[in-house]
Amino acid sequence: MSKGTDQEGDAVGVSRHGILPPLTLIATPIGNLGDLTLRAMDALRCCDVVIAEDTRRAAQLLSHLEVRKPLVSFHEHNEERRLPELIARMRSGEKLALVTDAGTPSVSDPGFRLVRACITESIEYTVLPGPSAVVTALVGSGLPPVPFVFGGFLPSSGSGRRGELRKAAALTMTSIYFESPHRLVDCLEDLAAIAPASRICVSRELTKIHEEYRHGCPSELAAHYGMHSPRGEVTLVISPLADQAESTGKKRSYSENTPILRNLA
Repeated sequence: MSKGTDQEGDAVGVSRHGILPPLTLIATPIGNLGDLTLRAMDALRCCDVVIAEDTRRAAQLLSHLEVRKPLVSFHEHNEERRLPELIARMRSGEKLALVTDAGTPSVSDPGFRLVRACITESIEYTVLPGPSAVVTALVGSGLPPVPFVFGGFLPSSGSGRRGELRKAAALTMTSIYFESPHRLVDCLEDLAAIAPASRICVSRELTKIHEEYRHGCPSELAAHYGMHSPRGEVTLVISPLADQAESTGKKRSYSENTPILRNLA
């Protein structure tokens, strides 16, 4: 269970079993509603208020659970204004639950500023683990899972995207990005020019009926999606070394004893 710390470094406190702390961050399904955990359902039923990036999406989830709760919007455009209000509500004894549109709050979504505020204010919080497009795409890619780096959403501008992809190509680890389906072909064409030998996995519609893991080099995948326009959420997994370990005859170990850079996004 996640903990905050006060200025002396002592634990702010762990909630007793069955009792919600002032703030609970809840991972929600990335596509399949069956992936909502029992703990998440219990927390949504027991909380006083649900904080959501998109209250319409949260309302759909609550309707599926046949739960009625007050909804408060919390996104990048109102975070600064909302924080004092949310802190005051928690101070008054309300139990708040934070969800995002899909997946785990605070990972490329609002949340970390609220957690940081709880730490500063010595307010107890917890995180309920669950669905994550990042980890799901990484595991399904078949690319080396550790170490890896998650870069969030690729820049929408062409120059910004190419700059980020050059950084990824220079790394000695698997890279993961979110990308819009409307920009996917341009992104893959950029990768074909920057790192033509890279192994790529395009993950789409994860956990949904039309889930897809498509593997290949950037030019192959660009050609495919140029002919078959992609739809749905896209997670791009990039291995820039093109199986360097195998080509040099050196087999890498990915055991739990291997020193790795930690990125648990």
